[in-house]
Amino acid sequence: MSVRIAAAIIPPMSVLELKEEVARLSKAERLQAMEWLWASLSKEQQDIESPEWHGEVLAARQAKVDSGEAQFLTVDQLRDRLRR
Repeated sequence: MSVRIAAAIIPPMSVLELKEEVARLSKAERLQAMEWLWASLSKEQQDIESPEWHGEVLAARQAKVDSGEAQFLTVDQLRDRLRR
């Protein structure tokens, strides 16, 4: 069944109902839904504004790099850290 046909058959639901439906999906289905949502949002990029705190975090990180305080990891080091 195509998405358009399914959308015509499935009645609109509240955000809470949608949240409950998403919770019932398998991990693979939730990842697919996330990809669809991201693709949808990406098409409207000009309408999406980053929150102010994103800029603050980036500025703080750049200041660490500029001052020499930043520490960088190799890909292998990062993998090891994430496995812990």
